[in-house]
Amino acid sequence: MNWFSNFKNIKYLLIAIAAVIAAASLYVSHTLVSDLKGEEQNKMEVWAEAMRSLNIADENTDLNLVLAVLSGNDIIPVVVIDSKGAINTHRNIEIPAGSDSLAHLMQMVSQMRGDNHIIPIDMGDGDYLEVCYADSLLLKRLSYYPYIQLLVVLLFFLICMIAIVSSKRAEQNRVWVGLSKETAHQLGTPISSLMAWTEVLREKYPDEELLDEMGKDVSRLQTVAERFSKIGSRTEPTAEDILELLDRIVDYFRRRSSNKVQFVCKYPKRPLMVRMNAQLIEWVFENLCKNAIDAMDGVGTITFTVTQDANKAFVEVADTGKGIAKSRFKTVFEPGYTTKKRGWGLGLSLAKRIMEQYHKGRIYVKNSEPGKGTTFRLELKK
Repeated sequence: MNWFSNFKNIKYLLIAIAAVIAAASLYVSHTLVSDLKGEEQNKMEVWAEAMRSLNIADENTDLNLVLAVLSGNDIIPVVVIDSKGAINTHRNIEIPAGSDSLAHLMQMVSQMRGDNHIIPIDMGDGDYLEVCYADSLLLKRLSYYPYIQLLVVLLFFLICMIAIVSSKRAEQNRVWVGLSKETAHQLGTPISSLMAWTEVLREKYPDEELLDEMGKDVSRLQTVAERFSKIGSRTEPTAEDILELLDRIVDYFRRRSSNKVQFVCKYPKRPLMVRMNAQLIEWVFENLCKNAIDAMDGVGTITFTVTQDANKAFVEVADTGKGIAKSRFKTVFEPGYTTKKRGWGLGLSLAKRIMEQYHKGRIYVKNSEPGKGTTFRLELKK
């Protein structure tokens, strides 16, 4: 569980860092945009005053400063409208080639009015001008910048998350494969010895019925060892009858569980061929059955329901046990999760790995209700 807890802590830390960076970036950018917007408004007020001075000037007025102010605006788009609504002059506006310049300017004036970027100039005697302006290209770019920066931060966060998940997944794979191979190796020697001793006992006590059951259990141990050896190996699924496999599992658990545990099978027409590695899929169903029996405290019903469509076979394993809270539907598949006093909490995690990585299928909690039972659903390719 340590690696998983550490991963969750790192994930939350990265989320917090990304949120802080995004918030700080948006705040700073918003401040800069507000300051620049205020500065441009001040400039336009000065420009409007220069325009008024130009229009009321006489032959004795020194226009050098006025003309310097008017010509100094080379970034802010501006259109001057007279009291009759006609365009007096415009500046820093590029007219698209082939378009109606007047219509284009009037459209821009409409947008400027909508943004409330209007400075009225009282010319006296009821006459007036309106200076309509828009945000400069620099201000517009700076307005977009926070969102671009936020996108960069999100991309950075996603890349970090993908790198961490890939690293943890690779680490988990190495642990799974190493543990499985070592387990198979360690089981190999005592199993071989047990098989030899079983044959010796058969020769000495040929009529002993218990030796048949012992031989089945030894064979069972050998199957378990072979399963572990297949984890981490490239195993090509083959077409096999899923109903025949379920029959073997039900028969096995019927003989080794209490009479108070009932097994119900609801199958379609036989056979139902799916692509699978029989030993690994059998392991998945065994885990589900063991968990179901434990959840029912040895009393209840386990129901296998098999359906199909054109491409997939669906197997539902339902029990009448304690059930699972909805918030735990995904948590139950995490390594180390268990509600038992004993066990490593790896059964369902291993089942998910077998279904998804080795069979490109799915396993999930279809529904569950505390106190009433749980239904797991498996999907396999036909």
